[in-house]
Amino acid sequence: MAVEVTWWGHATVTVEDSGVRVLTDPLFVRRLAHLRRRRGALPPPEAARADLVVVSHLHADHLHPASLARLSPGTRLLVPRGAMAAVAGLRRVAAERRLRVTEVLPGEEVAVGPVTVRAVHAAHDGRRLPYGPQRVPALGYVVQGAARTYFAGDTGLFDEMADEVGACEVALLPVGGWGPFLGHGHLNARRAAEAAARLAPCSAVPVHYGTYWPIGMDAVRPHEFHSPGQEFERQSALVAPEVRVHRLGQGECVRPVVAR
Repeated sequence: MAVEVTWWGHATVTVEDSGVRVLTDPLFVRRLAHLRRRRGALPPPEAARADLVVVSHLHADHLHPASLARLSPGTRLLVPRGAMAAVAGLRRVAAERRLRVTEVLPGEEVAVGPVTVRAVHAAHDGRRLPYGPQRVPALGYVVQGAARTYFAGDTGLFDEMADEVGACEVALLPVGGWGPFLGHGHLNARRAAEAAARLAPCSAVPVHYGTYWPIGMDAVRPHEFHSPGQEFERQSALVAPEVRVHRLGQGECVRPVVAR
């Protein structure tokens, strides 16, 4: 059975494998604080339909309670260990929507029908800034069904990445951000290509770029907003030529190559 990947913009992706829909880091708003959506229509209602939702870390563009409120009552939700204590909005939405929340640490697995989702380490600050010192880990996830699909969340490169993730056929890799500069613990296009070289998936889909941009910064380094997907393609061709890159527009889907 083919795996289907739909990119809704930023880090929000639906992975459909073996009849199970896994939704990553849902963000369904036109504006978030000082950011506004500059490319792609807002995801349609069906984007919120999922058998399992995974949240990689607590930053507001990844754990967004108002977007989680669009989930169907009773939806299964995976979050990093400590998220419920750290984010009051998550507790409120989970109660209102009767979400079935499971907190996980790297190495822990959850099964949904024929699909298993394993949490993995991410090299990123997982705190709910700027609210206090809670040390909540940032995670990636490996969705294993007919194929193994790695969703990186937000992460920098780290030495154990290939061992932590293991073999995978598809990698959903962040290649940019929402501002003109990327801080520590992020992948840009070049580092994402290096991650693809280390992981050696059959296919890679660039995400986390070209969607949100700070208000009033349209003229500041606009290439940082528009170009990371293309630059990832170029860099991957140099350092990971065996990996097929599927560069999607927001709302587009692909059945990525999962075998060579």
